[in-house]
Amino acid sequence: MSNEATVHAGTAHPAGPADIASYIDHTLLKPEASEADVLKVCAEAAEYRFKSVCVNPLWVKTVTTALRGSGVLTCSVVGFPLGATPTDVKSFEARGAVLDGAAEVDMVINIAAARANDKGALVEDIAAVAETVHAGGAILKVIIETALLTDEQKVLACQAAVEAGADFVKTSTGFNGGGATVEDVALMRRTVGPEVGVKASGGVRSLADAQAMIAAGATRIGASSGIAIVKGEQGSAAY
Repeated sequence: MSNEATVHAGTAHPAGPADIASYIDHTLLKPEASEADVLKVCAEAAEYRFKSVCVNPLWVKTVTTALRGSGVLTCSVVGFPLGATPTDVKSFEARGAVLDGAAEVDMVINIAAARANDKGALVEDIAAVAETVHAGGAILKVIIETALLTDEQKVLACQAAVEAGADFVKTSTGFNGGGATVEDVALMRRTVGPEVGVKASGGVRSLADAQAMIAAGATRIGASSGIAIVKGEQGSAAY
């Protein structure tokens, strides 16, 4: 599991502008994104020293090449944004992303299984992808899509992720309504404990938003408003 999970969890002093960038996955997941858009995001990430650039699998090779030597990681998504993909397909997609250079993979769970309270199906789905990702030396973040779940289902999904060997749990895709809330981050942190990361994604658009998520237990922030966040400004991006 990710060592960084315990570094900032529940910190009493939320990160300021000087170090907030190290929490941020600078994100571009729009289906219409062009190569020029992707390269711009990579340049921004290198300049501001974000933790990673998170893109769709199509762009992983491009991002890996553009970020080489920058210290910024490449992150990709799997089963995105619905999670309604067979497990073997998710594993195949994850393997391809890691081979292309992704150091981190964010997968969407089987949301239907979570809503049916089928923990076994969740564990099976996540564990297969975790095995593939870890075999390639990468880490796995599990998107539980909080906006579509009850609190009890959120807990179940987080428990399944821990049991399946995930490194992080993550709030949202940003594509299915809702987004990260302080309450959900705190619930997820209580559920997974201090050894697993919590990523707050969806609607984090300002430094105050990011600080609130970190204070609640987030160890990573997924945002397309990363520059606004580090500048102490208000972002306007949907994700």
